[in-house]
Amino acid sequence: MSTDHAHAHQLDNPDKSGPPPKIDVVATVAGAPPAPEGAEAMTILVTLPPNSPGAPPHRHSGPAYGYVVKGAINFELEGDPVRVVRAGEAFWEPGGDVIHYQDGNHLSDEESVFVVTMFCAPGQPMLIPVSPEELEARRDRRAPQS
Repeated sequence: MSTDHAHAHQLDNPDKSGPPPKIDVVATVAGAPPAPEGAEAMTILVTLPPNSPGAPPHRHSGPAYGYVVKGAINFELEGDPVRVVRAGEAFWEPGGDVIHYQDGNHLSDEESVFVVTMFCAPGQPMLIPVSPEELEARRDRRAPQS
């Protein structure tokens, strides 16, 4: 995910009664995977209490794009090390076969909040838990834990 601001925009205010809107590009994803055919776009707001581990390991049927509104989350996708995504930063995942291992609260003393838009395949749940057997079978695909 890039924070390239080459896409920055400045709009003229059509009614001139106040200042024009300011638009900041938070992040872009070059070569992002397409949404599944006939996808349903779903935006959710997730509030994680202090120390919440978040959702169990899972996958999504299509790509997901998120933004941390408050606090900080631990974010881990299959093959990538855990990273901390803080308020004001964005994240994304390709969906499909990639396992999303972590999206828990990084903070022990306050809640963290993120918003995520997912492009779900028709008839599929937004989150598909991964079985312990599959986690074990794919253990070699997970980045080493520090």
